[in-house]
Amino acid sequence: MLHRQLLRTKATLVVVAVASLAISLAALMSYRGVSALVADELERSLADRVDTVIAFRAAGLAPPARPDMTERYVSAAGAVAPPAPGRAALPVTAETRRVALTGRGESRADLVVAGTEYGLLTRPLPGGGAVVVGQSYAAVARVDDQFLRRMTGTTAAAVGLAALLGWLVLGRVLRPVRRLAAATRRITTTHDLGTPLPAAGPDEIGQLTGSFEHMLAALRRSRAQQQQLVQDASHELRTPLTSVRGSAELLQRARGRLDPADEEQILTTLVTETAALDDLVRELVELATDRYTEEDPEAVDLLVAAEDGAQRFRRRTGRDVVVIVDGACPPVPVRARPRALQRCIDNLLGNAVKFSPDGTPVTVSVGGGKLAVRDRGPGIAAGEEEAVFGRFYRGPRTQAVPGSGLGLAIVHDLVAADAGTVFAGTAPGGGAEVGFELPPYAPAAAGGTEVRRRFGRGRAVSPPGRR
Repeated sequence: MLHRQLLRTKATLVVVAVASLAISLAALMSYRGVSALVADELERSLADRVDTVIAFRAAGLAPPARPDMTERYVSAAGAVAPPAPGRAALPVTAETRRVALTGRGESRADLVVAGTEYGLLTRPLPGGGAVVVGQSYAAVARVDDQFLRRMTGTTAAAVGLAALLGWLVLGRVLRPVRRLAAATRRITTTHDLGTPLPAAGPDEIGQLTGSFEHMLAALRRSRAQQQQLVQDASHELRTPLTSVRGSAELLQRARGRLDPADEEQILTTLVTETAALDDLVRELVELATDRYTEEDPEAVDLLVAAEDGAQRFRRRTGRDVVVIVDGACPPVPVRARPRALQRCIDNLLGNAVKFSPDGTPVTVSVGGGKLAVRDRGPGIAAGEEEAVFGRFYRGPRTQAVPGSGLGLAIVHDLVAADAGTVFAGTAPGGGAEVGFELPPYAPAAAGGTEVRRRFGRGRAVSPPGRR
């Protein structure tokens, strides 16, 4: 019994060591990702500060001081105002003077001033001149160095512990652990997620091996989905990019010799294709990154959400969007992420407005936890009910309509994340009917929970034909 307990203790120590290595590797990868996010946040902070300084100066006020920020003003004639007392004297570069002189464009640079690295951004001022704002990176660099040192120490300690346990623990019972460690090392080194793991036995080590196998299977699926998304995206981007390049090359070769009508047509093509590229890139980012992961599900009034979305599209498009309540199945509060739900409704309405002929209404019906949007377009062919939710899918009836083919795929992913289902088909009388159904909200307290009206104040429902 003592021998068996000793072996089990040693095996547990090995499991802890391997887990420590995995955590340390994850921390290292997280550090690289966080560094990029911090850099993006610094760029946004610098741009926001420039906008604030310009707004305050236009109002004749001094901007509020920030300890990590400093600014200087340059007139159109090149005169440089002195910095505020106690602030670093930012250098005025040739690019800064150019912006001040021309009043166009902006200048971005990283410079070291008095031993401190600054990020500099110059933008023109209304009425002439420019403002250059500098952001000190000293505090960020200090925090980054501290975090890197701590992470390095933690990683070194975890690796040292794993090495010590691997040297101390010998015998037949540890052979599966060594094989598992060798396999994980191969995966870490080669990034080959197809590396086979040792056969999982009935003991704790076998359970750990099985957990690793499940994790690898999930990673393989994730990588396959990412690769497929990249391949699909490159295919979809190639057409508008080819059109933009061809139009630009034609303008370059012609150099003013084109007929004005032809030149206008080419410029229209450039604007249209770049707008399509912008929409496609935005939808790709929306699909590849869930921007609503920090949002907690809550009780949402589905009818209020539908009416709010209808009002937005009436104002935006001038189209007749009608909200109808299913009398046989009154709407109930659903469990969903409010902003994600709003995105789903907007995508469905945008899709319906795009395919409905001018002068025809778009109908939103709500009943229970179900919401359906109907248009008066060509409808959905039989057999395409599930395919329409695929990425970049364009049915044969909708090939001529501009779009990215990602709107319904985003709806599918967001609804699935909230444990809901999607559906699509051809409505009686023609037109497509696309929607989703979400689970009803179940309050934890016996007395119930008030539904948070995150989408509006009223519950007024538009009668048919009324905007």
